[in-house]
Amino acid sequence: MWFKKLIVWLVIIFIWFIITIPNLNIVSDVVVPQPSKVFLSFIEFLNNGYDSKSFWSHIGASFGRLFLAIILAVITAVPLGLLCGYVKKIETVVSTIVEFVRPLPPLAYYMVLILWLGIGNTSKVVLLFIAAFAPIYIACVQAVKLVKQDHILSVQTLGANKLQLFTHVVFPSSLPNIFTGIRTATGVAFTTLVSAEMVAAVSGIGWVILDASGKLNSEIVFVGIIVIGISAILIDKFLKFIENKVIFWKGQA
Repeated sequence: MWFKKLIVWLVIIFIWFIITIPNLNIVSDVVVPQPSKVFLSFIEFLNNGYDSKSFWSHIGASFGRLFLAIILAVITAVPLGLLCGYVKKIETVVSTIVEFVRPLPPLAYYMVLILWLGIGNTSKVVLLFIAAFAPIYIACVQAVKLVKQDHILSVQTLGANKLQLFTHVVFPSSLPNIFTGIRTATGVAFTTLVSAEMVAAVSGIGWVILDASGKLNSEIVFVGIIVIGISAILIDKFLKFIENKVIFWKGQA
């Protein structure tokens, strides 16, 4: 599988190289910079940073906001989603709010968050939190509803109480969907990262992309996009690794 993926990326890079050959004049260098220039810009970014801040400073700023938001989303959305999967009346209230907020573009309510919370990191973390909350919550609600009734009836027949039913049947059965929700939420949070760093930010990969685009520095824009893309893939691989270790029975029942 990895070999096929490698071939795909080699083909993409080859096409990128071909369309950016200067003599062919297929695309402007400002629109799509040459791979060699992007690579050199990455080395420059890595060694000297951007706007007087190091590469790792920008990475730390973005990922600090991102991870804090995802952690907050997990510790709130998972228990609330599982509870709503159990109690229909609570689900009606919470799901109504979630269904309203979920399709809204981040910029639609980001300015409101800034008015409420200021222009510091808090508003940025809350924006990412809102983006990550919905996928996890929805996955948890659906996970409870998808638990097989024959499993529930079996343990109830054996005399299990509600706590035992939850800990031994419902929660383990819900874990695959919970992890899927967390992985989805991480991807959604990544797509919101640039929006979160649009206003009053002076650091972060998202801010670097926006600042570089304003200066028509397409090489740095491409570097930022590639860094975010690779980081997202690595984090997703890590989550899949944890999922395989925790849910070792997945697909066996």
